Amino acid sequence: MGVSAAIATAAAQFAFSATPRLDAELLMAHALGVERNAILLDPDRYAVPATFAALVERRLDHEPIAYITGTRGFWSIDLAVGPGALVPRADSETLLIAAQAHFAGRAPATILDLGTGPGTLLLAALDEWPAQGLGVDYSPQALAYARANAATLGMADRAHLIRGSWASAIVGQFDLILANPPYIATDEQLPSEVHEHEPHAALFAGADGLDDYRILAEQLPALIAPGGAAVIEIGSTQAAPVTALLKAQGLHVALHHDYGGNARALVATHAPAT
Repeated sequence: MGVSAAIATAAAQFAFSATPRLDAELLMAHALGVERNAILLDPDRYAVPATFAALVERRLDHEPIAYITGTRGFWSIDLAVGPGALVPRADSETLLIAAQAHFAGRAPATILDLGTGPGTLLLAALDEWPAQGLGVDYSPQALAYARANAATLGMADRAHLIRGSWASAIVGQFDLILANPPYIATDEQLPSEVHEHEPHAALFAGADGLDDYRILAEQLPALIAPGGAAVIEIGSTQAAPVTALLKAQGLHVALHHDYGGNARALVATHAPAT
């Protein structure tokens, strides 16, 4: 079987995925040790490697593609990811777009990423601006990926990473605060590849999915520097309740939508002086 046929056969087995063909192409590229574009341009140049079948079996067990290949592209960077670290999602790029809009024409000098995971938002922001950054996460596994990613991207001198619970150990103010907290209600049904493989501590947040927002809302006002902003990811149905939590702390809140038009990020700033 040639590479094209092997990809088509694998894709036909991945009906549970939203992107079956892409999944098969990424696995083939990973097995061959080449860029995906290379097999798209000239698949007949390659023979199907013996390792491809095992990768397909892992995907059939609903293991995330990013865990199988060990990497995921996000914004302008590639990140190493694996078990214990939340897989970066394209929708989270909305936070960087919202931050760009807030800082149009200027750059934040200091960045705080609460719940940094494998460094997703922090390192993307540091690739965007020549800032100093601090990433906080409670998971040692996630922090290990974050440190490795910072080193690979040449940002170890600008990305400082510590273990902690949200901002409980943080003193000071930051121009840009980023956060993608858990926001799934505990009884919500998730796809197998998420529920069975990704860390539950990074997904679930109590009966209504708002537990961590309640903590963050109280912590954020003291952390936002004058002229700065906190940009927080939300679930698509959570704009109203999370906005209310932030406004109750005296913050001004603006909503941003993701690539699919869903509510995805809230930008919290100190309310203008009257």
